[in-house]
Amino acid sequence: MISEALAWVQGMTGAYYDYIVMAAIIAISFLIGRIASGIITLVEHRIVKRSSGTLDDMLLEAIKGPVKAGVLLFGIFLALKYLPDIASSSYYVGLAYTVMIPVFVAYTASRLTGAVIEWYSAEVAKKTRTQIDDQFLPILKKAAYGIIFGVMILVMFNQLGVRVETVIAAMGIGGLAVALALQPTLSNFFSGAQMVVDRPLRIGDYIELESGDKGTVVDIGWRSTKIRTFTNNVIVLPNTKIADSKIINYNNPNPSVGFTVECGVAYGTDLEKAESIAKQAAREVMSTCNGVKDFDPIFRYSEFGDSSINFKVVMRTKTLADSFLAKHEFIKKLKKAFDSEGIEIPFPQIDVHAKQDKEPQAKYRRKKPAKRAKRK
Repeated sequence: MISEALAWVQGMTGAYYDYIVMAAIIAISFLIGRIASGIITLVEHRIVKRSSGTLDDMLLEAIKGPVKAGVLLFGIFLALKYLPDIASSSYYVGLAYTVMIPVFVAYTASRLTGAVIEWYSAEVAKKTRTQIDDQFLPILKKAAYGIIFGVMILVMFNQLGVRVETVIAAMGIGGLAVALALQPTLSNFFSGAQMVVDRPLRIGDYIELESGDKGTVVDIGWRSTKIRTFTNNVIVLPNTKIADSKIINYNNPNPSVGFTVECGVAYGTDLEKAESIAKQAAREVMSTCNGVKDFDPIFRYSEFGDSSINFKVVMRTKTLADSFLAKHEFIKKLKKAFDSEGIEIPFPQIDVHAKQDKEPQAKYRRKKPAKRAKRK
């Protein structure tokens, strides 16, 4: 029955019969791939309800793409058998599939590897005390992709009849030249790995570099580190610059920071009263601006200035961002408290006092020269 139907179709289509069959096979394989993907989705939903972990559903999600691609490739391979004059093109068809099979396997392996790494990052890394795995996983993921596709290239050469030993030897010789050419890139890569292991800075830390750049670390890549500034701009610096620079990490050993506010009072001020008012204002600001609870503000007079007695107030907040608001509020509160108590904060000035002598200065008169006696 089927053979008769095919014969009838062949008679109706004539010379286009082979191409119609090819298109039908490819369309059916595409449809089968979509159905297989839907079945995987259905199984995934059932597994999610039963299991508490997310690894199984992440693996199923990662395998959807390779399943659809694999079914479609198989359908294309079957469809090519109906290609006219296939005997003359069989060599090129086989060559294409020799190349495509390793690519498909590498694609599948990379998807599964990425799913496992993402699962580890989401489920395991967050529960560990250290953050080494959190920062090293992105680099590990990229390295795993590089190894997978490197092996894929070697397998492709082997399938094409090229000796792998020769390729490895050539890669070893060429690798030295590439390493010399890519020395800055490799230096950045190993500097990034060193920062991840040594942890002078971590993602989320607020840092200040020797160059004066400040900001929050948002990414540590294999080549560069990205820092978001206070103005919401991103600074991209090579890892070697970060590794060789002096770094002030405001989040290490803890995110709380201390800051100093300097001011001065007039020479006629009651210093005990000024100290009491300033410390009270600092305590009130720290209680409302996320200050460290067990830290009492420190007040110290520092010097006799030209026009004032200068002092410093040391305060501490839980984060660096809180210190900006605390300093802002403290300056306003201190100025208001001093004004209400009549305490002057003098601006730079110099008072000049002229001292007058009690006795008037003597008046000097010019004496006339004496006349010479005339000779007789």
